[in-house]
Amino acid sequence: MKKKSILFVCLGNICRSPMAEGILKHMLFERNLHKQFYVDSAGLLSYHQGALPDSRMRFHASQRGFHLTHISRPVKSEDLDNFDMIIGMDNQNIQGLKSLADTKEQEAKIFRMTDFCINMKAKEVLDPYYGGPEDFEYVIDLLEDACEGLLKVLVGS
Repeated sequence: MKKKSILFVCLGNICRSPMAEGILKHMLFERNLHKQFYVDSAGLLSYHQGALPDSRMRFHASQRGFHLTHISRPVKSEDLDNFDMIIGMDNQNIQGLKSLADTKEQEAKIFRMTDFCINMKAKEVLDPYYGGPEDFEYVIDLLEDACEGLLKVLVGS
């Protein structure tokens, strides 16, 4: 059986997308579904290529039991063919991903993270990079909610 593959995308791949990756992997592992999915993250820009997630995001994640070990990488054109779902964090990410899509099939794989939210209402997952601790906490809350909704879509419950 082929694993279902999900790629989370933000701008630099050091805050939002690695956090979403870490949350979804954690949820899949908790539910013993991790062998059915391949989850990764990437950034539209390569500014932070090769770096761990932002230290502030790692700190806030660790306070909730998430350990972020992803190494930042840019989105590659082949990602649009290789992944089943490509999930952007904000309007800029969605536009950037759509500009990389060469086919309708590729474009149909692009989704907005907040469209999966269950309890929280937000149009975008805003970048906490220039914010304070409360911004990182809010992003994690939002991503936890959206990942729960995404998981329901993925497993059909």
